[in-house]
Amino acid sequence: MAKALRYQDRVVIVTGGSKGIGRGIVQVFERGQSCFLRQRRISFLSDTSFFDSYFPVETGKRVEEELNKAGPGLCLFVSCDMSKEEDIKRLIATTVERFGQIDCLVNNAGWHPPHKPTDETSAEEFRDLLNLNLISYFLASKFALPYLRKTQGNIINVSSLVASIGQKHAAPYVATKGAIISMTKAMAVDESRYNVRVNCFSPGNVMTPLWEELAGQTANAAAAIKEGENAQLLGRMGTEEESGLVALFLAADATFCTGTDLLLSGGAELNYAFKSQIP
Repeated sequence: MAKALRYQDRVVIVTGGSKGIGRGIVQVFERGQSCFLRQRRISFLSDTSFFDSYFPVETGKRVEEELNKAGPGLCLFVSCDMSKEEDIKRLIATTVERFGQIDCLVNNAGWHPPHKPTDETSAEEFRDLLNLNLISYFLASKFALPYLRKTQGNIINVSSLVASIGQKHAAPYVATKGAIISMTKAMAVDESRYNVRVNCFSPGNVMTPLWEELAGQTANAAAAIKEGENAQLLGRMGTEEESGLVALFLAADATFCTGTDLLLSGGAELNYAFKSQIP
């Protein structure tokens, strides 16, 4: 019950909130409210249509309906292409017009393309991924900051463990996620004068629809998932809910933390392992 009382009467924007880690974040914030809180706290759910097959509008509307039925709080879905500046600007404006303030921005919408060697990756593919995975974070933060400064709110950026340890055949993705961590630190410096905290967390293997989709593109999906589970010291993947709990911690409890990167990895980065790719 204490968990639910840590962040009430707040307006929260979660991009890419209809699936995967974003959905877990929205559910943790909203569930706490609907189960235990009588005062009204608002979760604001946005989505990206950059990849319609992964983020269909119908999914966002269904999540909105399910969460609004669960309790007295309000969850609002807005279809938004996070690769387009005008859509991002509209998202922020709609939030303020509807709710009057912004207390927390969770930049989560992003994409991990299928693994591909560097020499088979086009510059256009890299630019598209950079636009969605990094520039959208910058723009959402830029447009939200005037309102976050008024509430002394916070920004939470979702990066990835591979930003720190690398990943095979994923140079553009790793580059975008590494840049998120660096941008988090730079924004934390700039926004400290306004008492706006800027943090990020870096998930390792979290079981999401995207993870299942990528595993399905391998020769043996079950074996790929098992390998993903075995990559953690804890012998399993993380969950969407655990991702949400990390976001709640950064928003509600980590009030003396800014510019940090919290690893949500199950210890995947620890211990020696067979890694040589030399024949």
